[in-house]
Amino acid sequence: MGQELVSLEKFKITTDSTMTNNRYLWAVGKDLEELPTAELIKGRYQIVKSRSTHLWLDTLPDLAPEVPDKLEPVKPYLLLHPYQLHLPQLYGVCTLDHTPEILLLENIPVDRTGRLYPSLISMWEKATPVRQLYWLWQILDLWTPMAEVGVTASWLEPENIRVEGWRVRLTQLHSAQTATLEDLAVTWQALLPGTSPVVQESLARIIQHLPEIKLEITISELNQLLLQQAALQPLRLRVVGATDAGPQHLQNEDTCYPLLGDLPSNNQTYDPLIPFLSIVCDGVGGHEGGEVASQLAVETVKLQIRALLKEVSEDPQLMTPELVAEQLQEILRVVNNMIAGRNDEQQRESRRRMGTTLVMALQLPQQIVTAQGKRNSHELYLVSVGDSRAYWLTEEYCYLLTVDDDVANREVRLGRSLYRQALQRVDALALTQAIGTRSADNLSPKVQRLIIEEDGLLLLCSDGLSDHGRVEESWQGLMAEVIGGKITLETAVDQLLTIASQRNGHDNASVVLTYCSVTPEYPVLLNADQKSVVNLGLPQEQDSFLFPASAQLLYEDSEPSLATPETNRWRSLSIGESTLGKRVAMGAGVVALTFLVGLGLWSVINPTSFQQQWQRIFPTRSSLDRPQ
Repeated sequence: MGQELVSLEKFKITTDSTMTNNRYLWAVGKDLEELPTAELIKGRYQIVKSRSTHLWLDTLPDLAPEVPDKLEPVKPYLLLHPYQLHLPQLYGVCTLDHTPEILLLENIPVDRTGRLYPSLISMWEKATPVRQLYWLWQILDLWTPMAEVGVTASWLEPENIRVEGWRVRLTQLHSAQTATLEDLAVTWQALLPGTSPVVQESLARIIQHLPEIKLEITISELNQLLLQQAALQPLRLRVVGATDAGPQHLQNEDTCYPLLGDLPSNNQTYDPLIPFLSIVCDGVGGHEGGEVASQLAVETVKLQIRALLKEVSEDPQLMTPELVAEQLQEILRVVNNMIAGRNDEQQRESRRRMGTTLVMALQLPQQIVTAQGKRNSHELYLVSVGDSRAYWLTEEYCYLLTVDDDVANREVRLGRSLYRQALQRVDALALTQAIGTRSADNLSPKVQRLIIEEDGLLLLCSDGLSDHGRVEESWQGLMAEVIGGKITLETAVDQLLTIASQRNGHDNASVVLTYCSVTPEYPVLLNADQKSVVNLGLPQEQDSFLFPASAQLLYEDSEPSLATPETNRWRSLSIGESTLGKRVAMGAGVVALTFLVGLGLWSVINPTSFQQQWQRIFPTRSSLDRPQ
């Protein structure tokens, strides 16, 4: 456990109207304004008249909703199920006398009290240049899958497009007409007057050519502009990982990276994958193989990512998101074949074949040329197979970034069932794919690209934590403490594992937290901190790409030893903020002198800002007790 002892009672969610399981729905149908609002529709749905007649509250969320008679008319909602980070899902229908079925949508852009998030157009002028471009890039990224099911007209109605921080969301899908890129260009033209002057001219050029050139070219041009703006922000990363066998298990089939054992004993060297790479694997196949599969997956991924980063460092051309996604998918196929080969060698068949889930995050440090020199591109790639998850957490929201590979989600994605209907199956949560259990031809890893353009926490975890909505229950109080600097990242990881143990307890649990910060730190001292934290350098040529554990897993007949501390918990140190030994020591005098001069100048030029920052760093007792 960390040094700070934080009571779990502090993070229990309340049972008032802000409770996260309030089931707010968006109703789609005709003549909704004529429905009575003083009584429950069908004895369960309350129209939230003060907000919108389209916004309903399900007062009986534990009951399965009605399903439509025919699925064909609602197929777009089902086929686009994998894009639920941005798009609503079909919850069910409400049938009333003499009226067509009313569609009820969940996963809609409302907060916990049922208030709609603001429209993109209302927030446009207030947004930073990088956020403006990021919103548009997300729309173009979704254009092709939405065009395949005929719902691109959803992007033409300004009030239908909502934003929650950096995330673009839709309230509903429109399929009445087929929208073209020319139609989209007209819609975007209306945004140009409020566009930041920094990118206005370049964006105007992209919009002008949007109907004329291939969509792939437009996306590439917009992506280049987006990365140039993102790279102007600083980027500092810290990562902490831990895994816990749990109260009911002696054996831990989870493996995560990084861990304490991944740090070299010599503090003058470091693992160049840290803090760029984080991984959580949850082994399947029982104690005879699950832990071997998860360890083999982690070590093989590390091996392959080293090669990828080396390639990136040597190629002056930027890798496109599509190319990076292909590379990452190929890496997982290599991992799959390694584990499948081990299964074949040991003649494991059927359920005895070992495998593992995997969720990994790679902050790809491609270098963007800016007026300030070469800077990190801020790209974050997520790869997932199975039901280990990734979340993005801030003080204001918790985004589930991945979609589980289970039977319920498969049935929806294939257009065969609504999600709530599929959850009624006895095998609803059974995994549909894992790494190593079958040939790589059957593996379909999901890859997505995000841009780090705000301060936040990236959480990777196995289902030992995420089961039963434990992350959604606990994120807000805990993450506010971390982001506010009241507890350390190490303590947050320990608290999450304690939540997993006390409130789930049925499985091993693993957590890797990466704190991503783009907020400038003042005073800036020769970029010294950035060199040790962010720009840790790309992998250099080494005698061998294999760590000892990797060599044992890949080449030796004996299984790797699984040394487990007495607590069954491995915890990393404060990785990513460590200095670089002698190099930092040699410059200590220069840094100290620059620090003192900087403080003096700052206090003279902007005394108010200086005093506020001083209070944050060295708070008085009264300021410590003051509510934040």
